[in-house]
Amino acid sequence: MNTTASAPFRSRAVERVVRGQAASDGDGVKLTRVLTQPLQHRLDPFLMLDAFGSDAASDYIGGFPDHPHRGFETVTIMLEGRMRHRDSVGNVGLLEPGSVQWMTAGRGIIHSEMPEQAEGRMAGFQLWVNLAAADKMTAPAYRDIAPAAVPEFTTEAGVRVRVIAGTSHGTAGAVARPRTEPIVLDLTLPAGSRFDAELPAGHNAFLYVFGDTPVEVGGGEATPVVPERMAVLRNNPDAQGVRLLAPAGSAAPARVLLVAGRPLREPIAQYGPFVMNTTAELQQAFADYQGGRLAA
Repeated sequence: MNTTASAPFRSRAVERVVRGQAASDGDGVKLTRVLTQPLQHRLDPFLMLDAFGSDAASDYIGGFPDHPHRGFETVTIMLEGRMRHRDSVGNVGLLEPGSVQWMTAGRGIIHSEMPEQAEGRMAGFQLWVNLAAADKMTAPAYRDIAPAAVPEFTTEAGVRVRVIAGTSHGTAGAVARPRTEPIVLDLTLPAGSRFDAELPAGHNAFLYVFGDTPVEVGGGEATPVVPERMAVLRNNPDAQGVRLLAPAGSAAPARVLLVAGRPLREPIAQYGPFVMNTTAELQQAFADYQGGRLAA
């Protein structure tokens, strides 16, 4: 809903700005780990956010060969490049620019994501969303969402909003989840534009600025957030959401990934690709994987 003079929009403020850590995963793929384990309880239900982007094939050509998951969901958002998905359930999909892969590992899945290019730029995100204890052993599931299937709208100010999950300004996204109620928005803000994103008061939320242009976050004295930084948003009880402003005169639009979700408030026990609630459940996951039962 747009801000009006009679009903000022109350924005969340920035609690802290986080710089990601250089890391590698899969077969040597270079990436930036933005949401790390120390932030898992603060940003519950989100477990991890990786940002990857490189013009050098050597940074991504090894891809992510077969590897297991249990107990959570992976969301892969492709900005540039092409990767092929295959899994133990028999799914095959192509990640291309603008596409989204939403995979529920549930009780267990083994999958791979391998580049389908030998040169050019590869860029995107992978977000891990926790599953509630009641859902961790559910059957695995997979959705390959083509670029045209991601709902989007453009505001009067020219802000382009791709609604990957949840709802924004009356537009329902490609994915809905009843327990965690995630909101995932891919935003493009032209120079000088403003966007007010409504967020449920109880949701934990953060945003990641990418591209070349910073954004200002919050009402009143807004906090500038430069590219390749994550802003953790305060849980202000009286806030309606978060206000984003792109600086006037910017040479390029600002790009923002905005993420929010309802916390599960459950114990988190993680080791590598398995996320459960107890150490005993983790040990069972390893035993199942080693015994060939995890994805059976």
